Amino acid sequence: MKFIHISDLHLGRKIYEYSMLEEQKCALNQVLMAVDTHKPEGVLIAGDVYDKSIPSIEAIELFEWFLMELVDRHTKVFVISGNHDSVERISFGAEVFKRSGIYIAKAYEGNTPVVALEDEYGTVNVHMIPFVKPAMVRRYHEEDNVTDYNSALEAVVNNIDMDKAKRNIVMVHQFITGAERSDSEEAFLGGIDNVDFDVFSAFDYVALGHIHKPQAMGRKCIRYSGSPVKYSIDEIKQKKSMTLVELKEKGNIVIETIPFQPLKDIRRIEGTYMELTDRNSYIGTKTDDYLHVVLKDEDDIPDAFRKLRVIYPNILKLEYSNKRTAVNRSVTSLEQVNQKSFAEYVQELYQIQNNQEILGEQMNIVNKYWEESKG
Repeated sequence: MKFIHISDLHLGRKIYEYSMLEEQKCALNQVLMAVDTHKPEGVLIAGDVYDKSIPSIEAIELFEWFLMELVDRHTKVFVISGNHDSVERISFGAEVFKRSGIYIAKAYEGNTPVVALEDEYGTVNVHMIPFVKPAMVRRYHEEDNVTDYNSALEAVVNNIDMDKAKRNIVMVHQFITGAERSDSEEAFLGGIDNVDFDVFSAFDYVALGHIHKPQAMGRKCIRYSGSPVKYSIDEIKQKKSMTLVELKEKGNIVIETIPFQPLKDIRRIEGTYMELTDRNSYIGTKTDDYLHVVLKDEDDIPDAFRKLRVIYPNILKLEYSNKRTAVNRSVTSLEQVNQKSFAEYVQELYQIQNNQEILGEQMNIVNKYWEESKG
């Protein structure tokens, strides 16, 4: 039995001021193409369907279109909420959706919904755990001593009535200890949201959501599919993919990734202003990609952002990399600080910021205003 595992759609998300709806629809179209090619029994959507708990109309309409396309293909859909979603909104009409083969986990109330599917090897049980916090679990499992996220998920899993002789999939939207995060994800201070991967050791496949980089955790069958679209500059080098999972007989699982091809990629380009505006440097390249531009000029280029946007319309960020920005300085000891004069402070600060010494004429102006400030 085959499944396509995706997560972290974040429908309706913007990067800086740019709407990602077109990129998101392109990615969802690629999921539909994979469904047409591989004929999975179902699509597992492991949370963060929307970017906000109250999504935009456009985001809702895009998700509705995607679900209808899957229903038309007679493909089952399994959905859990993520930390960005409102579980109540996501699960509205869940009982009605079941009639079309769309299974949506409601808010956690002490039990985990399961859907049983059959193939030539027997039963595959799909367990769906929406995003939970310790307080949500504690109210239903007071005897389990729920104190943190790890013990909360242990309590949830331990209270699942599971036949371990059968094949079991679980969908989870949590942070697994050791996962490689991205800037676009919501992080909890001090890693208090950590959950150990061995909490899910009894399952044949764990469809994870929450982390945007595709990666396996502990063993190959505990896996983040990652987001279908890059949502931050630090995701530039990530290769986005969906996960195709095939469960044969118990213990025999085949996992492969199907890469997403971005409509517009996020890239980093660098060079001097003259180099980046030289016709030969950008002819034949995708100038409409989302770009992190790094200028190598020693002096700031007036209105560089606006000027470069004439050629590269989707600049996300512009920064300089030169002698002035590359200088590193160690922290000065308290004893050294107490021995310095005002002039020495100014000279050192200027040197750090500009990688050159302050001119005598400039220092005279600073001293003039310093004396005037003392009255």
